[in-house]
Amino acid sequence: MLVRVSRLLRPVVLLPVLALTLAGCVAPKEQTTPAEGSTSTSSSSSGATGPTDGGSLDDFYGQQLTWTDCGDYECATVLAPLDWDDPTAGSVELALERDASSDPNARIGSLLINPGGPGGSGIDFLSYLVNNVLSQDMLNAYDVVAFDPRGVGKSSAVDCGPDSAVDPFLTEDTPMTSQADLDAARAEATAFGQQCLDNTGPLLEHVDTVSAARDMDLMRAVLGDDQLHYLGFSYGTFLGSTYADLYPENVGRLVLDGALDPTLTNDELSIQQAQGFDDALRSYVSYCYETRGCPLNGTVDEGMQQIADLVTRAEARPLDAGDGNVTNGTMAFYGIILTLYDDQYWPLLTQALSEAIDQGTGSMLYEFADYYLDRTPDGTYLSNSNLAFQAINCLDYPTETRDFEQMLAFRDEVATVAPTFADWFALGPGCETWPYQSTRTPHAVTAAGANPILVVGTTGDPATPYKWAQALADQLESGTLLTWEGEGHTAYGRAGSCISDAVEGYLINGTVPAAGTVCS
Repeated sequence: MLVRVSRLLRPVVLLPVLALTLAGCVAPKEQTTPAEGSTSTSSSSSGATGPTDGGSLDDFYGQQLTWTDCGDYECATVLAPLDWDDPTAGSVELALERDASSDPNARIGSLLINPGGPGGSGIDFLSYLVNNVLSQDMLNAYDVVAFDPRGVGKSSAVDCGPDSAVDPFLTEDTPMTSQADLDAARAEATAFGQQCLDNTGPLLEHVDTVSAARDMDLMRAVLGDDQLHYLGFSYGTFLGSTYADLYPENVGRLVLDGALDPTLTNDELSIQQAQGFDDALRSYVSYCYETRGCPLNGTVDEGMQQIADLVTRAEARPLDAGDGNVTNGTMAFYGIILTLYDDQYWPLLTQALSEAIDQGTGSMLYEFADYYLDRTPDGTYLSNSNLAFQAINCLDYPTETRDFEQMLAFRDEVATVAPTFADWFALGPGCETWPYQSTRTPHAVTAAGANPILVVGTTGDPATPYKWAQALADQLESGTLLTWEGEGHTAYGRAGSCISDAVEGYLINGTVPAAGTVCS
């Protein structure tokens, strides 16, 4: 079974997946690697005037940014406390990239953006958002400011060693049939966590979401904004709601699309996300039966079982993926999951399943899994997103330590709502193996006194189920829920004008959609 330090799947914002074609080709992505020395205290070469080895919070908030040209955009670096509870303990670098307002007369301020993850790079997201999602009115109204959160990409980043050491942990199948298997997997996960600590250093203890939310307030201040305007997708909604709860008086206009419910435990997240993907796969199977070339047969339940059986067979006998590669159970699982993030990619899944079932090869599933993992065919990782995902989640979500029998009982609990892939969400080590344990207690966020906050939910969202958006909107004292009746992950930018007009009307004019607004 798949071994991950945290079971919650990394939500993939759909932007790069648009590069997929019906031929199954994946366009190359720009490589983003941690900057040299990114895990050490910042230096004067950072482009910011401020503390380099730690200082008072006033020192951090008083720094001056220096923007430089970097291709189509402008870049800068903000210095933030390594430890917000002890600002004298050192600093980290936060990389920013900005698309400046096209019309100074229409400019409202800065709009910070986050694509999700945790571990997603805002800097990698910027070009897609500017060129494919935001209207000209939005580009006039805001300096669109992307940032890589602490631990991610071009900011001070989590590092677990060379790709050759990381790859087996992320991609190999690991037997999970006995307590001895579990003990062995925990030993491997513990060693991997130590490897990450050895390469990352003290930063690894301070990449939690609360610290990242505090970083956002620092960015707001050094950007010269009295209030934070923010567009967050997927995990970015958890980051945004955390900010709102910490700094309700500084909330400007916040859009939280594809929401996480901050009250949920790690187990609840795993169960409900497993159900979300199971439901999405069920919708796909129904669609498949109505289209030409569907390799499945029988009832919907039987089609679901055929897909589950395919992944199980790939685990036992990996499929040839060409060029010396094989599609094992882990890669098959990720390849299937990727295509459920947007229903326009369901035809790709049909092609991939046809190849695997009819031809017995797995090149398309392998390619999709590579895309999910942000990995090239030669095994090179284009970002540290998976590593940051592990580190951030393990600081955000306490996890239980179960013996093998207890783990099987949890698997059975998951299977009651998500039988197809229950093993993949339930079996394997959790964050009990990580060097640092979470001290956060999941709780409701209210952001009492904040300006109106817009929460967007998609009824068929597999990665962040719709009920999470409903829950977050209810918790927030000033929350309003905007609903899209559709399939896939998140809504703004792919759900048509009804959602876009509502989101942009709010961000530009401050007009909050009427409560209960539903787009279809």
